[in-house]
Amino acid sequence: MAAELDFSPPEIPEPTFMENVLRYGLFFGAIFQLICVLAIILPVSKSQKTDSDSFEPKNTETVKKPKATAPQISKKPKKETKKKR
Repeated sequence: MAAELDFSPPEIPEPTFMENVLRYGLFFGAIFQLICVLAIILPVSKSQKTDSDSFEPKNTETVKKPKATAPQISKKPKKETKKKR
């Protein structure tokens, strides 16, 4: 009866190269998703935000004041005319 029971581990084929790539790719994808979710959940302190803004060079385009609008000629009051029937 002891000879009938086979307790040896089943033979599992070695994973192929593509199976390894898929497995590790899934692990890296899961870690990346966790990092993204944590970045959304955890707040960023304002001191880090203002520090990054102060190092940013200010262009003249961003500092420019809006141009004054030139008076439009087409906005002259129209003469009122009676309708001819």
